[in-house]
Amino acid sequence: MRHKKSKLFLLFLILAAAGYFFVLKPRYEQSNGEETREVKPALETVENIVSTTGLILPKNRLEVKPPVNGRIDTILVKEGQIVKAGQTIGWMSSTERAALLDAARGQGEQALKYWQEVYKPIPLISPISGEVIVATTQPGQTITASDAFIVLSDQLIVRAQVDETDIGKVKTGQNAVVSLDAYPDTNIKATVDHIYYESTTVNNVTIYQVDLMPEKVPDFFRSGMNSNVSFVISRKENALMLPAEAVFNDNGESFVLIKDNSEQGFSARPVKLGVSQEKEIEIISGITADDTVVIKTKKYALPRDTTGTNPFMPLRRPAARQQQR
Repeated sequence: MRHKKSKLFLLFLILAAAGYFFVLKPRYEQSNGEETREVKPALETVENIVSTTGLILPKNRLEVKPPVNGRIDTILVKEGQIVKAGQTIGWMSSTERAALLDAARGQGEQALKYWQEVYKPIPLISPISGEVIVATTQPGQTITASDAFIVLSDQLIVRAQVDETDIGKVKTGQNAVVSLDAYPDTNIKATVDHIYYESTTVNNVTIYQVDLMPEKVPDFFRSGMNSNVSFVISRKENALMLPAEAVFNDNGESFVLIKDNSEQGFSARPVKLGVSQEKEIEIISGITADDTVVIKTKKYALPRDTTGTNPFMPLRRPAARQQQR
């Protein structure tokens, strides 16, 4: 019984090997191929950047609070308006003046004008020059000395969050490019103004905050907007670039194929590589912009006859013979 099983197993192996040889192997052999194409090195600008996210915030945010408790009489500014240091931005009445004027209104217009002249209102002065970013208080509203009348910002900046693994690449005065989520097609040039010394932890990641000063603050900047920041670590113009697939390695050295007048049509030439950018790589030395580089790539083609034959299926007789029978 065991001898019979061994014979059956051996027969199965022979049939399987025959099926691979006559059916599968020819399909893979037909797909092997190679094609070549020629490219010229291109002179491009290469940038090494570190990307992160940021937030639009005031560099100095100042809440202007009244000197005493009382009631707002007049507001002279609105959000988005630029004010100067020492400018009067509103008038208010103290609690006593507000109560006195309310009582005088019941006595007539003449009594009201008298007490308005005798008991002067309190001016609200802007302590700095800047932009009004919050002005929600309304005339007639009662406020205390701890309430903000308006909020001023001297300048809107970008505060970026940089991972500790990249913070060593960021330097004061370094150039950066900022784009807002609300305006993704507009790039704003900026420079690194300050790198904070104390780190913070966000989602178990140690980050450092970096303030960037825009060269020109756009009109559409708003405090609280989300942004994308790209720090320009290095920039090189007229870098000689090639597709990365044009470079191959042999014994630890990098080579490219240069078109020439040899019998083969090209020859290998050693090159020194620089930075890589997406699907391109910089060539520091070994070729010039006048050379023509040959790229050889594998080409795979589907077999023309995908039906094949199954050695385990019985052969069908031709239709003509079946009709004769």
